[in-house]
Amino acid sequence: MSNVAYYNEEGLKKLKDDLTLMITVERPAVSRMIAEARDKGDLSENAEYDAAKEAQGLLELKISKLQELISNARLIDESKLDTSKVLLLSSVTIKNLKNGVAMKYIIVPESEADLKSAKISVTSPIAKGLLGKKVGDKVDVQVPAGIVPFEIIEISRI
Repeated sequence: MSNVAYYNEEGLKKLKDDLTLMITVERPAVSRMIAEARDKGDLSENAEYDAAKEAQGLLELKISKLQELISNARLIDESKLDTSKVLLLSSVTIKNLKNGVAMKYIIVPESEADLKSAKISVTSPIAKGLLGKKVGDKVDVQVPAGIVPFEIIEISRI
């Protein structure tokens, strides 16, 4: 079963770059490791050979999963997204009504989430609570610490 995932251009390019690196750099490096270990003689008791073969298997699994992810990826045309409500790739400023602190987040696909860059996953509790809401809306979001009331201050595109 294929899982469609949505990406902006930057996110999809990063996935493709990672795949290219694995295929053109990491795969030949693992092959060299296997060849070097094989040259050392008896394979039945060769720990280096076993480790290299295991590394090869893990790398091939990563490559396969990344290829599947890319084949199921859909590019989002950011110019056609509605800015009147919170959607994927929205930059949203919210105010915590309990303590008055304003925060700005960008709602991104799960694979691009990075809290240090204020990019939160579309599947996170805060993003789920904000999706579809408009400026001025007040929402109660269930987070691990309890229910937090937020007000949407501003919505824009990244």
